[in-house]
Amino acid sequence: MSRAERLLQLMQVLRRQRAPASGAALSQELGVSLRTLYRDIASLQAQGAAIEGEAGVGYVLRPGFTLPPLMLSEEEIEALVLGSRWVARHTDPELAAAARNALAKIHAVLPPALRLELETSALLVPGTAQGDPEPELADVRRAIRREHKLRLAYRDAKGEESQRVIWPFALGFFQQKRVVAAWCEHRADYRHFRVDRIAGLEVLDDRYPRRRQQLLKEWQASEGIQVTLD
Repeated sequence: MSRAERLLQLMQVLRRQRAPASGAALSQELGVSLRTLYRDIASLQAQGAAIEGEAGVGYVLRPGFTLPPLMLSEEEIEALVLGSRWVARHTDPELAAAARNALAKIHAVLPPALRLELETSALLVPGTAQGDPEPELADVRRAIRREHKLRLAYRDAKGEESQRVIWPFALGFFQQKRVVAAWCEHRADYRHFRVDRIAGLEVLDDRYPRRRQQLLKEWQASEGIQVTLD
């Protein structure tokens, strides 16, 4: 592994850390000596990386630091292209545009040889069989991100409509359908709601009283229990 690759890997490891990581843990994960690790951290700090901490305490990367020109493997480039193309085809226009913009930013900072790999990727994503994604997807994503309640006019499998107030915390993109995972105030339980069955949607000003991460954790723990699709 070259020094440039090692420094990039160190940055990636630090980005994953939610709490300060000790020098010993970092050096073990990277397969380098403590002496080399300290030298690499000092080098990154000299280049402007917002790495805080010290030996014996631990290190953490302050949010907001932008990586220098990327060095990616061919497989990493293919993963980025395939993922971006899937998002551009299977999500709402706002998120699709964000995927294209992100790929363009990556393209702009890649070295010429890797830029060619990105431009000529042969991994293709077919269009959706059911037409354009539902327009409600952008509002659902924003409500999840901001932890706001949604009021739905929702049709069940029989076509019967009901009014629901839900706490959305996840959005699943399946082959043919999009599904919102949420706590339903009416059912007082976790429920799944197909986006194509939403007849009306309002993002409420009220935030739901529990954190999204907590709801997601409880929902994942309930996978052994039947979680109903309304």
